[in-house]
Amino acid sequence: MKFPRQANIFKKFSQEPPIGWSQLSHHKIRLLIAMSGIAFADILIFMMLGFKSMLFEGSTLVHEHLNADLVLVSNRTKTLFEVRGFPKAHLYQASDVEGVATVSPLYYSFGSWVNPWKKEIAPIAVIAFDPVHPVLDLPELNQQLDQIKLPNVVLFDRKSQPSAGHVVESFNRGETITTEFSGKRVRVGGIFTLGSTMFIRGHVVTSDQNYLRLFGRNSIDKVHVGVIKVKPGVNPQIVANYLRARLPSDIKVLNPQQFKESEIAFWANEHPAGTIFNFGAIMGFVVGVVIVYQILYTDVSDHLAEYATLKAMGYSDVSLLGVVFQQGIILAVIGFAPGYATSFGMYKLLGALTRIPLAMKAAVASQVLIATVLMCLISAAIAIRKLRSADPADIF
Repeated sequence: MKFPRQANIFKKFSQEPPIGWSQLSHHKIRLLIAMSGIAFADILIFMMLGFKSMLFEGSTLVHEHLNADLVLVSNRTKTLFEVRGFPKAHLYQASDVEGVATVSPLYYSFGSWVNPWKKEIAPIAVIAFDPVHPVLDLPELNQQLDQIKLPNVVLFDRKSQPSAGHVVESFNRGETITTEFSGKRVRVGGIFTLGSTMFIRGHVVTSDQNYLRLFGRNSIDKVHVGVIKVKPGVNPQIVANYLRARLPSDIKVLNPQQFKESEIAFWANEHPAGTIFNFGAIMGFVVGVVIVYQILYTDVSDHLAEYATLKAMGYSDVSLLGVVFQQGIILAVIGFAPGYATSFGMYKLLGALTRIPLAMKAAVASQVLIATVLMCLISAAIAIRKLRSADPADIF
């Protein structure tokens, strides 16, 4: 199939390439250095944004899989990682509100998992609920709920970090796996998939009664998240208003999206990790501006006589400035390509090594491409100061 219009464009480009491209391609080593510099800056930005995305996605794994129309949390809770409990009695109050179908407690805490083979300790998060009323929309998990009804039995997350031990492989071979978790003996009764995070090596799921055995007599009296399902055909927002009127002011009533957004807001604005990743991305942008500026400034300086000649021939300052901006855009495009390809490979490698979800997203790639074009245009805008000094009178 032929594309006449595109073919004519490429033919015209090969016969009469833009002045900006001719200038850049004349010094191939310098062009290669410029591409490498821009690619390096892009990789730095990609990695910082990727780590930030990894942080956000890891911190909202539970939020993403809550089988809820509304959630109840303490007003003091900013993040699930430092969740504050509220009295279980408020769940009974919520169950009497018009439009509410079910109200289920979810418990979320951390414990010390002992690697059964190396005897090393890994921080593992434990999710607990009443198996009769599952609160997560994970089919693989919900098919194994009979297991966690048994005393001291947990389900193990297959995406847990290697430091937790080769639990999945051993379980799949039919081996019985027992270990110590928070000072209590537990047995792995099944495997499910959720994911690990930057700060948690993995997850286990168990029943509320096993949670009571692990963490003591009063542990289930304080609920961490109340999971609410509304009756069919009922507007959750209306039920949320009823709940706010019925429950104490220290209980927040959120929909699942608001619950997720509040978690992301904490990591983005209040935790140092979000600030560090943002700062790293900004530094990558600054590095890119400096590199491209040096390339363009050197190129303009080396061809100052040619620019002065073009001025003498009648070229306006605006058209010559357009050449420099043209060079900036060309550098942005050809530098972005290797930066994107390298970052894509690094994302895959890090995801495989850490078992933390890290995928190249179109939104991240678009942000970095826009940032690359912007850094090159800023560099061009700074470099054109040298171009204004090109005076034909100095040449002739």
